[in-house]
Amino acid sequence: MITLNDIKIGDGNPFILIAGPCVVESKKLIDETAEAVKKICGDLGIKLIFKSSYKKANRTSLNSFTGIGDIEALEILKEAGKRNNISVITDVHSAEEVKLASAYVDALQIPAFLCRQTDLLIAAGETGKVVNIKKGQFLAPEDMALAAEKVAATGNKNIMLTERGSTFGYHNLVVDMRSFIVMRESGYPVVMDATHSVQLPSKGGISGGQPKFIKPLARAAAAVGIDALFLEVHPNPSKALSDAASQLPLTDLKDLLVEIQLIDRIIKKY
Repeated sequence: MITLNDIKIGDGNPFILIAGPCVVESKKLIDETAEAVKKICGDLGIKLIFKSSYKKANRTSLNSFTGIGDIEALEILKEAGKRNNISVITDVHSAEEVKLASAYVDALQIPAFLCRQTDLLIAAGETGKVVNIKKGQFLAPEDMALAAEKVAATGNKNIMLTERGSTFGYHNLVVDMRSFIVMRESGYPVVMDATHSVQLPSKGGISGGQPKFIKPLARAAAAVGIDALFLEVHPNPSKALSDAASQLPLTDLKDLLVEIQLIDRIIKKY
C-alpha cells in the first residue's frame, strides 16, 4: 500500500479514481472539470487524484496541440488542486521537467513510451512523490518490475503501475487482464487506464479511438481487481485538443463509477 496525502492506495482498499482532461487546454476547462469530478467522487465516497498533462510531448503530428505554456498550465493545476482540496498528478518527460513540475503537483506520471528511461525514473523517484509508471505498449507486464526498481532504488517506494494496452502494430491496442495480477506481484498498486486502452494510434495523423469499449474494459479490470481506475474525461470530447477520440464524456462518469464501485465491493468484500 502507498499513501498520497489522505488517500490510501492498494492493499485491499477501495479503488481510487485518477481522472481529468488529457491536457490543460484552458483554466476554465480545468476549473470546471475538477469541480465536477470532485463532486461526483464526493457523492460516491471515492477518493480522487485529478490528472491533466501540463504539456503533451508525444503527439502523432508536428501540428498537434502541445500545450498553453508550461508555467501557466502548472499554475492552473496547482490552483485547481488547492481550491478543490484534491491531489493532482501530471506527466513528465525528462529529468529537467521533473524538477519543474514537482514544485506544482502532488504526484508524477511517467508516460508509457518513456517507462524505460532510467534518468527520468530516477529523477522522479528522488522527489519522494508518488510516481505512476504507465506500462509501455511494447512491454510485457513482468518487465514493469524493472521499471519500478529504478524508482525504488532512490529509496522511494511510492509507486503505481498502470496498464494501458499492448500494441502489435496495425493501429490497435489489446488489454491482457492477466497484466494486473502479474504487475501486482511486484508489490505495487495497479491501475487500469481505460481510456488510453481504447486508442487507435496514429490513424491519419492523429490518434483515433473506440470509446464504446471504455466501460466494458473498466468493468472487466475491476472484476480482476485494481487499486485505481484512470480515466481521461472531458465535458465535450469531440472538441478536445488532444485524445478527442478516446476521452470519456464527463456526463458518463458517475454512472460508470457506480458500476465499478459495485464490482470493487464484491471483489474486495468491503
